[in-house]
Amino acid sequence: MTRTYEYNGFTLQVAVESDFCNGPTKRASAHPGYVAVVRIFEAGSVVPRLSQLRLGEVGGHAFDSEAAALNGGYVAACTIVDDLFDQDMADAFVVPLRPSPVTLRRGAGLSPRDA
Repeated sequence: MTRTYEYNGFTLQVAVESDFCNGPTKRASAHPGYVAVVRIFEAGSVVPRLSQLRLGEVGGHAFDSEAAALNGGYVAACTIVDDLFDQDMADAFVVPLRPSPVTLRRGAGLSPRDA
């Protein structure tokens, strides 16, 4: 199952993989675990901003359901966009201060107390 979302100028692609086992041997189970596979793109781009991320529950455990994995992947992708990329965009709009054309030399035009 794969879902695509638009969020703050980014495209979030969240896929769900089943039959995930984090142990050294894969064991058959009537209740498989699920992981979310997240990819984040700038809107209109085909190249992701980050490598794909495979996400599970807290502690590295698999999600119990596809819906939980899909929701967890979406929330994580939104958090990444907010925490990492909003700062990039904010930095792009910061105008550096220009130094004043008038430079005061130490003691020039100041009283002895201010120098």
